[in-house]
Amino acid sequence: IKERLYKEAVKDLSLQVEDGATADQFKVRGRGEMHLSILIENMRRDGYEFQVSRPRVLYKTIDGVRCEPIDKVVLDVPEDCVGTIMQSMGVKKGELLDMSPIGSRMRLQFLVPSRGLFGYKSQMLTDTRGEGVMSSVFYDYEPYKGDIEGRNFGSLISYETGEAVTYGLFNAQGRGRLLVKPGDKVYMGQVVGANPKGDDIVVNVCKKKQLTNTRSSASDEALKLIPVQPMSLEAALEFIADDELVEVTPKSIRIRKQILDHQLRAKSKKPVVEG
Repeated sequence: IKERLYKEAVKDLSLQVEDGATADQFKVRGRGEMHLSILIENMRRDGYEFQVSRPRVLYKTIDGVRCEPIDKVVLDVPEDCVGTIMQSMGVKKGELLDMSPIGSRMRLQFLVPSRGLFGYKSQMLTDTRGEGVMSSVFYDYEPYKGDIEGRNFGSLISYETGEAVTYGLFNAQGRGRLLVKPGDKVYMGQVVGANPKGDDIVVNVCKKKQLTNTRSSASDEALKLIPVQPMSLEAALEFIADDELVEVTPKSIRIRKQILDHQLRAKSKKPVVEG
């Protein structure tokens, strides 16, 4: 992997690679999520297996002031979605530059901190019922705009290693949106869904129904699962939290907690009390 990354940096001058804290960690700098996604996808197709942490922006100190990268964002959306877009851009610390009608649609231009755009594409598509179109380009470095609200959902985490079954998934889907389907191999600490309430919840998607000597007609009814949409690499990078990783292999793209063991993960989140 090291040889592949440094070779890519020679060909792509906008890509920078550095050794990380350990021999198997590397810091990769590029021009946004799309640039990094293309590199990751190409390596995946070449047969590499690795894990990727949540993308972060690079800050600069200019004249003693901490500055962050700003993107110019252009959004073409239906007229009735303008209010929702304005609200979401406000949360992202976006500054409206221009708003002009184009037929039955509106074109909005904003200056937005680059970090505010992480994961926003999926939200924008939801807010516009899939009809919105977004493009962005680096604009400049400007003074830090303040804290931006992070993702507003938590993760559903697999309790054990095994195979996801219908009964376990049916019980888990009441907690949120699932990312796996019956027959998928899962492991302890893998993220198998999203919890809209914001907290991480451990679920047992491998749990099978206890069989008894007597069966009722109700117990024989087929359990209905909500269809699962396969998650793309770009969507996975937008999904993950700071304590999660995207696991990339030639055959699959999965999301996992950095600390797989539930007890160790819980201990790591407990506040340290200093005497």
